[in-house]
Amino acid sequence: MPTSIITTDDLREFKMELLDDIKKLLTNQSKGKLKKYLKSSEVMDLLQVSPGTLQNLRINGTLPYTKVGGIIYYDTEEIQKVMDTNRVQHGLNS
Repeated sequence: MPTSIITTDDLREFKMELLDDIKKLLTNQSKGKLKKYLKSSEVMDLLQVSPGTLQNLRINGTLPYTKVGGIIYYDTEEIQKVMDTNRVQHGLNS
């Protein structure tokens, strides 16, 4: 089996490739790539609400959901729409 010599330049090139790959992974993660559907526990963590509050949001129709086999799923796009629709902005001179 032939032996190959690894140079400092080879290590630098490897390091740069590795750093680029890590940057790509972190960029994709920081873009907020959430799953399409979240379970109740994930929504509670995301919105920092209690189980009762989440149930009230379902009951009063604020937060749309889908129930499949006894498991409740929430569409992340719908959650974002609800958050955007209920956004409150106060002007500086108000």
